Amino acid sequence: MMHSPQEPAAPRRRTVIAAAGGAGLIATLAACGGSGSETSGDPASKEPRSSTGTTPGDEGADPPGGQALAKTSEIPMGGGKVFKERKVVVTQPVKGRFKAFSAVCTHQGCLVGDVSNGTINCPCHGSKYSIEDGSVRHGPSTRPLPATQVSVQGDSVQLG
Repeated sequence: MMHSPQEPAAPRRRTVIAAAGGAGLIATLAACGGSGSETSGDPASKEPRSSTGTTPGDEGADPPGGQALAKTSEIPMGGGKVFKERKVVVTQPVKGRFKAFSAVCTHQGCLVGDVSNGTINCPCHGSKYSIEDGSVRHGPSTRPLPATQVSVQGDSVQLG
């Protein structure tokens, strides 16, 4: 009879956790309607929105709360810039076309360190990702960097 008292406890715990998770999801969704500063580098938080960055005029108006990251002149053509505090990396694979990706390496969660020679580079274990689409160019990572939506307004690159 030892199992009877323990068996009902497990479903209750799951129910409590599921309810807490649902409340957390509701709180997260409510927070997303604000400035957008609650976005993390978690790959799951980057789906299923636009899977690519935008070029000027590609998408409609920015969603409310778009936040300026940099001037377009600060993102080198054929390179990019890592915004560690925002956990995002912005690239310009070809002149005038800007892309953004999570700056969290999909191998073990380190922040990527820099962009050079056409790749986004992680200093922890040497993973390299394409500046064009975030795909893995050199392991140990096997998964691409998730895309993040970016837009250009005038001479400003904006997240969101």
